[in-house]
Parts: sequence; structure tokens; C-alpha cells
Amino acid sequence: MDRRKLENGVFVFALCGAMLIVPPLVYIFNQPISHFGIPQIVLYLFAVWLLLIVGTALLTRYLPLAPGEDEQGDGDG
Repeated sequence: MDRRKLENGVFVFALCGAMLIVPPLVYIFNQPISHFGIPQIVLYLFAVWLLLIVGTALLTRYLPLAPGEDEQGDGDG
């Protein structure tokens, strides 16, 4: 896959993730409902957080190295 397309995908993923945690959308899940004794808003925020971590890990795993980068890091030391 093209590096530039994947970088744009990472940007769109981060933007959508940020949109999922803005207060107007979070307030939709702020209802007096509990699932397994846990408030719905807590489950929603945890699920979004977990989705962002897993999605970021998957996207960065498939992100190819930029030209001039080596496998071990930036090469400074």
C-alpha cells in the first residue's frame, strides 16, 4: 500500500477518533443506564479509547518506513 495513502488514513482515523469524544456526542451516552453495573458513558469512553489504541497499532504496523529510515530507529545513537 502507498505510504501517503496510509498516512492520510492515519490522519482521518485520528480525526474521527477525536470526533467520537467531543462532549455533544458523549452526552448522548450519558444516560442512567448500567451494563453489568457500569454506567453506559464509562463503557462508551472505554470502548472508544480501546478502538483508538487498536486501530493506531494496526495502522502503524502496516506503515512502511520512510525513505532513509532504518529498522532500529533514527540512527542517532
